[in-house]
Amino acid sequence: MKYVNRNGSEREDDDPVTAQVIGLAIEVQKELGTGFLESIYHRALEIELAEVGLAFVSEAPLVVKYKDRLVGTFAADMIIEGKLLIELKAVDILPLSSELQVVNYLKAARLDVGLILNFGAVPLQIKRKYRNPPPIDPNLRLHEDNGCPSYHS
Repeated sequence: MKYVNRNGSEREDDDPVTAQVIGLAIEVQKELGTGFLESIYHRALEIELAEVGLAFVSEAPLVVKYKDRLVGTFAADMIIEGKLLIELKAVDILPLSSELQVVNYLKAARLDVGLILNFGAVPLQIKRKYRNPPPIDPNLRLHEDNGCPSYHS
């Protein structure tokens, strides 16, 4: 699946499961629109995942340990194919705390990649989060042209 990133560059998604899940989430929002509770989108996405045969666990139980002692439990909205954590939202504006929450969920689950899918925004708001952020391209540099900074690679 191809997508356009924030700076307008088109690129290919390197993970077919992530690309497929994003496509399914877009289909859910096309069909339902905005305005429902998160639980409605959750159930609709479960139906889509089952129809295409992707393995998933809803309300996946996870534990938080501190110095090898259990300090809490929580449930991730979904874990797909044992490697992709999904956090669903249905809000107008996605708070930064949601992004931080997913990074912490990734650490607790020992997973590398998670998606926040916000069905409350049009178009569907998709945020990809990483347990360990990917390295920055060393060839990326700030270029000054006519007094306006722009990024070139």
